[in-house]
Amino acid sequence: MDKLFKLGERGTTVQRELVAGLTTFLTMAYILAVNPNILSAAGMPAGGVFTATALAAAIATLVMAFAANLPVALAPGMGLNAFFSFSVVLGMGYSWQIALTAVFLEGILFIILSLVNVRELIIKAIPANLKRAVAVGIGLFITLIGFANAGIVVSGGGTIVGFGELSSGPPLLAIIGLIITIVLYANRVPGSILIGILVTAIIGIPMGLTIMPGGFSPVSMPAAPLFAQFDFSQLLTMKFFAVFFTFLFVDIFDTVGTLVGVAAQAGLTNRDGEIPKVKQALLADAVGTVAGAVLGTSTVTSYVESTAGVAAGGRTGLASVITGLLFLLALFFSPLFLLIPSAATAPALIVVGFLMMQSVTEIDFRDPTEGIPAFLTIVIMPFAYSIADGIVYGLLSFVILKALTMKWKDISIVSWVLFLVFVLRFVLKLIK
Repeated sequence: MDKLFKLGERGTTVQRELVAGLTTFLTMAYILAVNPNILSAAGMPAGGVFTATALAAAIATLVMAFAANLPVALAPGMGLNAFFSFSVVLGMGYSWQIALTAVFLEGILFIILSLVNVRELIIKAIPANLKRAVAVGIGLFITLIGFANAGIVVSGGGTIVGFGELSSGPPLLAIIGLIITIVLYANRVPGSILIGILVTAIIGIPMGLTIMPGGFSPVSMPAAPLFAQFDFSQLLTMKFFAVFFTFLFVDIFDTVGTLVGVAAQAGLTNRDGEIPKVKQALLADAVGTVAGAVLGTSTVTSYVESTAGVAAGGRTGLASVITGLLFLLALFFSPLFLLIPSAATAPALIVVGFLMMQSVTEIDFRDPTEGIPAFLTIVIMPFAYSIADGIVYGLLSFVILKALTMKWKDISIVSWVLFLVFVLRFVLKLIK
């Protein structure tokens, strides 16, 4: 163990790594309940999605463990799964098979970019404030979905959105669950989001919202994954490119941001802030995304919840091995996770939205050419119900403002290329 994971060199022990791996799993196992819930809204069978979620998380996390030796766990990403269901399928009218195709191709390209080091070029090309704005916008988007899924926020009644009936049913259960979750989180209880989901689901039993079928057993053989359900019929359309690019964009920056944050907290970065074996770490993310698409789930990415494992002492890939094995074990508890109603997972969405919102403090709103594109990116995502449109209008406004205020040096070549692609997209829409 010491030779394989360099435990002594990084000042850790097998026992610490075991505790760290378990801690990370507990903090992110909520995805096993939330992901099938979100992707089933796109028409995907929840059982198959659960299996794909657990397997993709295990595969990607184990690759991270052995290839990069980092205490970073991976799973289908929050925000990307919402974009998959609510923007691509329900918003654009694509089938979930086409959405999976975009995820699969994005993962293939991400593997290539990781191998040839092009990722640095793309990362540097996107303005820093827009990167932060994307995280904030996705956080608001996820929060809105959580409120809507629970019936806390509804449309109609003379307003675009407003409160639903909060005194009973799913809204009341979700509010109870939210209180439980935020109290646990504020008290720094490990696995607070997962515990909140489970406790809320239990409270939902006497309320008639968590329905226990006759002869219920929490253990069963996992359902078959949705193996290779692809549709390449829309591959050459501009609309498909927008979907493909959004998956790639969010995946790249979400992964890099998480890796930097986790490695820095663990004291694994060098003097220049560089991460050891970063190419292998990004490759683990890309491999996980391809495996997830083949199995039937949305884009896989590194989880910021890994910082909980680092705080518990995790310093090597051994912690990731433990987390990956626990995801494999979870495969046999699908009835337990699939029993959980959307009202019980809604608090998790809202709390994750809060966590993603924290990037807003790093955005420079004093410079209008930076602040306005960031603002548009943030507000368009929830208001237009589209992560893709938030990125498109944010980048368009950035290039226009910088160009018309003579700040040409702030516009990279890649940004110009993307600007022209997005303009062409609008032209084609007008022609149609």
